[in-house]
Amino acid sequence: MSKQPLTLYLAAPRGFCAGVDRAIKIVEMAIEKWGAPVYVRHEIVHNKFVVDGLREKGAVFVEELSECPDDRPVIFSAHGVPKSVPNAAQARNMVYVDATCPLVSKVHIEAQRHADAGLQMIMIGHEGHPETVGTMGQLPAGEVILVEVPEDVAKVEVRDESKLAYVTQTTLSIDDTADVVAALQERFPQIVGPHKEDICYATTNRQEAVKAIAPKCDAMLVVGAPNSSNSKRLVEVGSRAGCAYAQLVQRAEDIDWRALDGITSIGITAGASAPEVLINEVIDAFKARYDVTEELVETAVENVEFKVPRVLRETA
Repeated sequence: MSKQPLTLYLAAPRGFCAGVDRAIKIVEMAIEKWGAPVYVRHEIVHNKFVVDGLREKGAVFVEELSECPDDRPVIFSAHGVPKSVPNAAQARNMVYVDATCPLVSKVHIEAQRHADAGLQMIMIGHEGHPETVGTMGQLPAGEVILVEVPEDVAKVEVRDESKLAYVTQTTLSIDDTADVVAALQERFPQIVGPHKEDICYATTNRQEAVKAIAPKCDAMLVVGAPNSSNSKRLVEVGSRAGCAYAQLVQRAEDIDWRALDGITSIGITAGASAPEVLINEVIDAFKARYDVTEELVETAVENVEFKVPRVLRETA
């Protein structure tokens, strides 16, 4: 039986960003330097395949520092941690390596700088997300007010309307964040924003690539984990940009083929913590069922690289 023709639009950039790449490298180099086990507080990046692969190499993933022994190295995830975590590790004389993405660290520094200047902080982010918890934890409890949607801005109670600043989670939807920023600026005209956009280059680039392919596709699949903020945002961006069916899949086995019945074009992209091997797995699944014509839609070229911490670059 001949296969149905299908045009597959492959978004670029997609998949791993420099911060994720660096975080994974940090765990691998730590295992190489200190031997297994190496403890990691929280999933190093939000991807089960990546986490399972590192676990096999000797990484032990825990949620709290209290679950780690004093005598083994511990790594903090790419999402960042509250200040209390490295402070507790120091108090226990632990060897620790901070794998926080440098772009998240930039937001941490920004929040501290504004607080030092006497400004109260408002953070645009998702409640409970590790990055939001880490950023809010840079300042004393209650010093950072969290807002998620424009409607939250009306309910905010501040100390002094003339002494405010805002920061944002790095993995948000650019468009959603713009709406919240507009609401903040309308209610608090003197609020101070970041020198440079907090939403990271990789989040922005992946969302722009999705906007470019969404109108061409009958359906779109985003390869990523259900707890990955930037992956979930890509699904939302795809739907808004005109794709009738946009879904998140972790692996090829998660594809709902019945929902895709009758399509003639599909868009494929991946969140910043999804490895290329999983993207190829999904593409191969389509090639097995359809007569695929592949088209790359590239909206930006990324050549960012972040160095790993010095402690890992030094040989034992």
